[in-house]
Amino acid sequence: MLSSEQWARDFTVSDDDIDFISGILLERETPLSTAEITRAIIERQLELERDNLREQYKNVTIYSTARSYDSGQKVLFPALDGAIGNVTTIRAGNNPLYGDYQVISVAFEDEEREFAAELTADHVLNSAVDEDALPGMNSLTTDDILNGQRDNIEQTVHDALASTPDLTSVTGKWYSRGLLLDVNEGHLHLAEAILDMMSGGPLSAHDILDQIGGLGSESLELQAFCLNYALNQDGRFDEVGPLDNVLWFLKRLEPAEVQSAPPMLRYQALQYDASLLTTEQRALEIEIADEWSEIDVPPTTRVQIALTYPHRRAGTLPLNAPMRHIFPTARKSPRIAVTLVDGQTGAEYAGWVVRGDRYVYGLSEMFTEHKLPIGTYLYIERQPDTDKIIVNFDAHRARTEWVPLITVKNGQMVFESQRRPIGAEFDPLLLLGSDDIAALDALFEQTQKQRKSLSAMLKPLVAELSRSSMQGNVHVKTLYSALNVVRRVPPAPICATLNDDPDFEYVGSHYWKLSS
Repeated sequence: MLSSEQWARDFTVSDDDIDFISGILLERETPLSTAEITRAIIERQLELERDNLREQYKNVTIYSTARSYDSGQKVLFPALDGAIGNVTTIRAGNNPLYGDYQVISVAFEDEEREFAAELTADHVLNSAVDEDALPGMNSLTTDDILNGQRDNIEQTVHDALASTPDLTSVTGKWYSRGLLLDVNEGHLHLAEAILDMMSGGPLSAHDILDQIGGLGSESLELQAFCLNYALNQDGRFDEVGPLDNVLWFLKRLEPAEVQSAPPMLRYQALQYDASLLTTEQRALEIEIADEWSEIDVPPTTRVQIALTYPHRRAGTLPLNAPMRHIFPTARKSPRIAVTLVDGQTGAEYAGWVVRGDRYVYGLSEMFTEHKLPIGTYLYIERQPDTDKIIVNFDAHRARTEWVPLITVKNGQMVFESQRRPIGAEFDPLLLLGSDDIAALDALFEQTQKQRKSLSAMLKPLVAELSRSSMQGNVHVKTLYSALNVVRRVPPAPICATLNDDPDFEYVGSHYWKLSS
C-alpha cells in the first residue's frame, strides 16, 4: 500500500482528469479554485483506483467462515496475504462443538487446504467481512494526501489547468472560456463610472454588479467571475485586493507614487563581492533589514524598523524581509490596497503595498503630524481580526536632543550638530535632520547624474562625519543613513567597499575611519 508521500510523488493530471473538471464546471456553472479542483481530482483518482481493483477481483469472494461456497468458486484469503484458491470439494463438518457446518477444500498453486464454511456457532473467525479488504486496496483519504503535500500537488494541478486552452483563471479561480458570460463595453464603462465616483475604489466585483444591475440570471458567483475576468483584461482597472479579497481600482486615480516608485526609493543593483562581508557585518545587515538586503528571517507578528531618510521623505515603509510577513504579499498583483492605522491617534490612511519596488506607501501625513525624525523606531503589526495594519512608535514628551543637521555646500553634504526637540524614541546612529529639503532634493538629482563609485562617495562622508567624533571615526549605520540621503544603497555593498578599499581603516565595533 502506498504512503501519502509516495502517492503524492506519483501524482499527475491526465486528460481524463481535465475532462472530468470541465464536466463539473459545466454542470455546476460555478468557477472553482485550484484547491477545490485539486481535491476533486484526488477524490476521483482514489475512487478510480478502488473501482479498478474491485473490477480485477469481481469474480473473487473474500473468505468468511459464515459464508457458503460452490465448487469451482474463487476465494480470497486476507489472512494468507491475499492468496486466492479454487474450491474443489465440499463436505459436512463433524465437530460437535461447532454444530452444523461445512468444510471446503481449496486448491492453491502449490497446496490444498481445508476451511470451515457456513459456520453458525460463535467464533472469532465468524465476523463481518470487509469487502474492501482486497490486496492493494488503498485506505488513504484526500486529507491524508494533502497534509504535507498540498503545495506541490496544487502546483501540479495549476500547471495542468494553465496549459489547457479551454480553461481560464482570474483571481485564483478557474472556468471554461466557452461558458463565460458576455461582459460588453457598456458594462465596463459603467464599472469605470462607479469606481470614479468612489475616488477610484477599491470595490469588489459584487459591489460593482450591485450598482450596474448584474449580468443576467446566472449565479452571482459566476457573474462576479466573468466581471473579474473582463476587468482583468482591461488596462483601466487594477486588481488591488489583499489575500483572497478581490478588489478593483481605477489605475488613473492611483497615487503617482504607487504607479512609479519615488526616485529616492529606487535601487540600481551594485556589483560587490559578498565574500568580503564578515560574520558581524552579516548580522548588522539583518539588524538594519534594508528592503534590498537579501536576507531571510522567521515570521513574527510585530516588526520593529528604524525610519530612514528615503522612506521619511517619501512617506513610505520598507517592504523588507520581516515586513513581508506582516503585509499581504502572497497575491501576484503588483499593487495591493491596505488600510494603515496610526497607532497613536487611530487615524486611518489609504495605504499601498508596491511589491516589485518593495515599499508601502501612504504615511506622509502621519510622519509629518508627529514630526518623526530620521531614525525613529516604528512598530508594525496587523490589527487583530482585520486586514488593517497598525503603525506605531514610542512617543514621549519632546526632549531636546543633539541632531546632525545636513546642509549642502559646494555640492557636498555637511553635518552640524544642533539641539532640536524630539518626541519619539530613535536609533542615535541613524538620526539625521535638515532645514532645507529642497537643497537635499537638488543634491540627490545631481548625484544621480554623476554616477560616482561607491568608494568615491563614501570617502568624503567618512571624513565629514568623523569631524564630530572625538575618536575621529564613524559607524557603518551612520554612513548608511547619510549615504541614502543622496543614493539608495543597502548596507552590504557599503560594507564590502569599506573592506576592499585600503583608504578605509577598521577600528572595531563597526566603526571606520580614513587611513592615515
